[in-house]
Amino acid sequence: MKVAVVYNRESRNVINLFGSPNQEKIGLKTIQRIADALRSRKHQVKTFEGDKDLVDRLEEFMPRVLKGERPGMVFNLSYGIQGQARYTHVPSILEMVGIPYVASGPLAHSLALDKVVTKMILRQHGLPTPDFAVLDDAEAAVPPDLRYPLIVKPKNEAVSFGLKVVHDEAELRAAAQVIFDHYRQPVLVEQYIEGREINVGLLGNNPPEAFPPVELVFGSGGPAVYTYEDKTGRSGRTISHLCPAPLDEELTRHAQDIARRAFNALGIYDCARVDMRLDAAGDLYILELNSLPSMGEHGSYIDGAIAIGLDYPGLVNRLVEVASARYFGTPEPPKLEAEPAETAPQVFSFITQHRDEMERTLDEWVKLTSHTTDPIGVQEAVRRVARLFRDLRMKPVPEFTDDRAAWTWETAKGFAGGTLFVGHVDVPVDAEVPAQMFRREPEWLYGDGIGSSRAPLVMLEYALRAIRSMPRQLRHMPLGVLLYTDEGRDARYSQATIRAATARAGRVLVLRPGNVPDNLITQRRGLRKYRFRAQGDPVRPGRASRRPELLRWVWNRLEDFSGLTAAPRRLSVSAVHLRTERLPMLLPHRVTATVVMTYLDPKVADEAEARMRKKLGKRGPRWELELLSDRPPMKERRSTIRLRKALGKVAEQWEIPLHHESSVWPSVAGLVPAKTATLCGIGPVARDLGTHHESVRRLSLVQRTLLLAQFLAADLER
Repeated sequence: MKVAVVYNRESRNVINLFGSPNQEKIGLKTIQRIADALRSRKHQVKTFEGDKDLVDRLEEFMPRVLKGERPGMVFNLSYGIQGQARYTHVPSILEMVGIPYVASGPLAHSLALDKVVTKMILRQHGLPTPDFAVLDDAEAAVPPDLRYPLIVKPKNEAVSFGLKVVHDEAELRAAAQVIFDHYRQPVLVEQYIEGREINVGLLGNNPPEAFPPVELVFGSGGPAVYTYEDKTGRSGRTISHLCPAPLDEELTRHAQDIARRAFNALGIYDCARVDMRLDAAGDLYILELNSLPSMGEHGSYIDGAIAIGLDYPGLVNRLVEVASARYFGTPEPPKLEAEPAETAPQVFSFITQHRDEMERTLDEWVKLTSHTTDPIGVQEAVRRVARLFRDLRMKPVPEFTDDRAAWTWETAKGFAGGTLFVGHVDVPVDAEVPAQMFRREPEWLYGDGIGSSRAPLVMLEYALRAIRSMPRQLRHMPLGVLLYTDEGRDARYSQATIRAATARAGRVLVLRPGNVPDNLITQRRGLRKYRFRAQGDPVRPGRASRRPELLRWVWNRLEDFSGLTAAPRRLSVSAVHLRTERLPMLLPHRVTATVVMTYLDPKVADEAEARMRKKLGKRGPRWELELLSDRPPMKERRSTIRLRKALGKVAEQWEIPLHHESSVWPSVAGLVPAKTATLCGIGPVARDLGTHHESVRRLSLVQRTLLLAQFLAADLER
């Protein structure tokens, strides 16, 4: 079929411009995604602006058909260019010239756009809606039965334009005056319903099928209402969606029932979204009906469709099918079941639809500076992840939270015997490394801590959100997340908590980045860090002395230490930092060096340390060799091999490249008990960690998120 996607975005191609201009903009990405979805089902697709040349363009694309020949169809996304009841303009033109289209006709659009008329119709049909009044001027009286707080909004606008919560007379008058001045229309004053915001999407006709309710979860700051600033990303807070909303079965059915009744009362076709409030007493109130629900990737209408197994292409093409059935008498599409699709395609659909959002979230994380030495930034990072897990309905685990260096959350089922993710929120870079802002290249994403910390956190977030988007949800899975804040201090303060928590889990996945090209880490060396300090007497240059110059002596000892390196024994010893202290015109009298030892076998490391002390001897300058930290090795074990193979099967199914290797650098994976299956490096593939070139492979962010989500989803199906 020929399908024309008609929208309003940039064009002002009309005979004259006057009246109220349309302020709603549809995104180019949304237009492209809809066109791509239609093409995926073999439709012939073109996109057009809904301006005065629309009829000519449609006639060229869809010429007159013979009797019995099915014409093409318009996928209507148009909000209009100017004037009143703008949603009705393109449908009216299409009806006049005889072209079928998706979504409601002019009458239903005009009724739904007029919030006052909508509320009057709802009340005539016995449907609940908050009490209200209409102000024809800024000084009009407000009925005494309306009590503050109240909602103030324009009578005939959409996407929350002009919406404001007011708490007293002065705020109400000021907000009303803004609406009169800016929108030049009456003001709807509505009783504010304290409670939760619930949306129900509808699809089809006679009767429409109702999606599972979606709850809007409001971030901190501002009222619990969905404002225009929230919808356009200008409010500074995050609004997330829970689908299905956590309602009992009876309340879910009730919300879906009144949504269907409202849909029919206004004579809507094909699709709609009904916005409601749920108060503390469990009563629902209809706020408004959206006769053109947003098809943007972050809309609650899309979330509802996904919850019943319709991915984005499936939803778009289903809309064409139900409109075709309405116009041409073709058979209605089969009813949607609660779980019509397998888990894997649902997860795939969720993640691929949120690719752009993942990169935006990554950008937000990079902007949040939380270097290990920045306690304020670290605490803000902890608050951010705490909000995330609260949104995911995961609860804190006090037993494995010390509010200093480690925090743990778990699902309602706990994580005993299940999966525990371990990662860090601090950025472990040296202070002299300059911070870098987030930036994109075709193949790589750059930013401060993007590989070591940020990308693994984003991967985990969207993998868990993908699981939560499914009907059986995250709460049925034994799963926990432990995040620590001292990776840059060798996890010295969080070690005890990590050891204890990982002992309870059945398997541990460590949120460290994967290595180039596509490697997991199944074995890591341990790392010991020493402070080697030597001190002598201040000596003038050139003065004869029986003892060697202190710096030369230290240098020779460091050479001796390096000589202990033995590749066959998986041992290396190296100096990584050297600092001298001296008085004016004198040679150094104190030298401090940092020495690191990587090892796989603790016994080999103990022997090497003993030999280091022996090489220092008793006859030279005064010295001390202090062990600063010891990060134990992660040894490959049978359980790790089984876990790696299980992950590999999922990767093979989705054609995600996945290999494995050993690494010389440590991680907290070495703290996991030997009996527990452990994998490290499950995060997106990264390079140049700890430098100002740190980056993650762009495609890997999506691949590893999909891999992790599908791996977890497989647990739900077993």
